[in-house]
Amino acid sequence: MTNTIPDLGYAPVADIFKLPPGVNFGPCSGIAITARNHILVFNRSENALMEFTQQGDWVRTMGRGIFNLPHGLRIDREGNIWCTDTGAHIVVKMNADGRILMVLGVAGRAGEWHHAGHLKCFDEPNDLAFGPNGEIYVAQGHGKGENLVHMFTANGDFVKSWGGNGKGKSQFDQPHSIVMNGKGLLYICDRSNQRIQVFDGQGNYVRESSHPGTPCGLAMCNDNSHMMMAFGHAGKVMKLDEQCNVLGVTGSQGKGPNQYGEAHYIALDTYEDIYIADTLNWRVQKLVKK
Repeated sequence: MTNTIPDLGYAPVADIFKLPPGVNFGPCSGIAITARNHILVFNRSENALMEFTQQGDWVRTMGRGIFNLPHGLRIDREGNIWCTDTGAHIVVKMNADGRILMVLGVAGRAGEWHHAGHLKCFDEPNDLAFGPNGEIYVAQGHGKGENLVHMFTANGDFVKSWGGNGKGKSQFDQPHSIVMNGKGLLYICDRSNQRIQVFDGQGNYVRESSHPGTPCGLAMCNDNSHMMMAFGHAGKVMKLDEQCNVLGVTGSQGKGPNQYGEAHYIALDTYEDIYIADTLNWRVQKLVKK
């Protein structure tokens, strides 16, 4: 499939991360870039959330001892840091200093239950996205529970859910990553169904596109229209247009430069350099434009 797709035009750089003595990354599940191009790495170790400068110098560790199974990582328009934990079944909002501002879900408790119109529990929340008025969209389901998307207000009040397990329209099998573009459309990597589904901000189905393999992670490009996709166990990084047509590709499966065990999550800085979190090779790689 990729033989006819142009090369993305990026090249890997040497490992940039300068970790403190005795500290290593665990499996790297999430990656995000702050407004000043600092790099946040979410990984499955006791130092679960680490911050680095653009040059890779270690700044600090945040959230030590909080997380069970780190998964998704996002930064909102105000610079707040959001983490999803598929093991603890929670979504955590921190400010830029690492202070916890909000927790959605109940730590250690899986399953759906509602009280007074509020969703109280998640079942393996994978990723989240934000609407134009601060709406929060959480995609959940990593193999055990019900596969759903939950919508909340900016204050964390539950609005609605949609989805369910299956292969039909508006159904999911591991809704693994979610982003919203500048037109208010939600793009969801429906990983085990090997597709991307597109919805409006109220959860109405718009369209879908087929992506055979394991479409894992999405990040909006700086134009808020195009996207980059981390393509899982194939070790590919792909650029997509609004219709999810593949415009360029790079990477392969393996352990060398620009190779990945599982290209799990992806982020871009203001220069559109690309950062890929790899859960199997326990690292983050940086790609720069050639």
